[in-house]
Amino acid sequence: MDSIKLRRNYSRNILLRMIVLGAIVAAVIVYNGEFLANLYLKRQETPVGLLINGFILGLFALGLLRLILNFIFYMREEGAVMRFLVNLERTPDDALRGIPRRSIIGRRYLTLHELHDSHTPIYQSVLASTLVASESSRASFPKYVNNILILLGAFGTIVALSVALVGASEMLEKMASATGVGTVLHGMSTAANATITAISCYVFFSYFYLKHLDVQTQLIGTVEQITTTYLLPRFQVQTDSVLYEFTGLIRSLQGLVNQMEHSQRVFAEVDKHFINTAEAYRTRVQSLTEDLETIKHLLRIGFRLHETE
Repeated sequence: MDSIKLRRNYSRNILLRMIVLGAIVAAVIVYNGEFLANLYLKRQETPVGLLINGFILGLFALGLLRLILNFIFYMREEGAVMRFLVNLERTPDDALRGIPRRSIIGRRYLTLHELHDSHTPIYQSVLASTLVASESSRASFPKYVNNILILLGAFGTIVALSVALVGASEMLEKMASATGVGTVLHGMSTAANATITAISCYVFFSYFYLKHLDVQTQLIGTVEQITTTYLLPRFQVQTDSVLYEFTGLIRSLQGLVNQMEHSQRVFAEVDKHFINTAEAYRTRVQSLTEDLETIKHLLRIGFRLHETE
């Protein structure tokens, strides 16, 4: 299991980092509350600035919420992967014990199992592409927010400059009237505010969006590594593996033939030993027979018996 490279609690660490940085930003905003209130809220001739900045902040909040939900989702997925690795080591026959069937690693395992049972060829590249496409949809809205934030700053600047031009036109018409000057200043202030808001949100959001992509890439890579290292050898029969097993079978047969040849040589030696023993026994029996005939002959002579007796 050491070959699988997975950062433990990586999503949780990124989420904690987001919370800490968010708390620091909130503290800075509270500390500079009066200055920001003067910059964004006071001397607003039109609601344009509030609308633009409110839209930027609202979109930023929605994108941030989506990132938080994705980080929570990937926290669960990382836990499922770690549990799956432990199951493979301890109870390989029950690899999904305690793992949700709808998790990424659970769906991958069940898919391979179904393909194996139906005798369907397994193509990991297709499975990997499907997983990447499925997980890319989770990053679609954060990607949109990440790309649009900086454009919203430019849009706010253009709108605010348009307001400033309207104020300049009024000023020229009314020969430096207070209304015209105020509108010009309001337009320039709104342009700066919208740019500052968009850039600040973009800097904060883009960092965690990139970390979100890192978490996603790491999880997908880990799933594919587990598939290649542990699951494919179990569910897929490849030509190379068949040839390797057939070569091992041939080696086993060669060893069996060698053992049979050795046994045959032993049996030949035992047979030869039996033949020698039988020959010695036959010679001994023949010798005993001759000795018995000699004894019988001597007894007849001693007791003066006839040969017929």
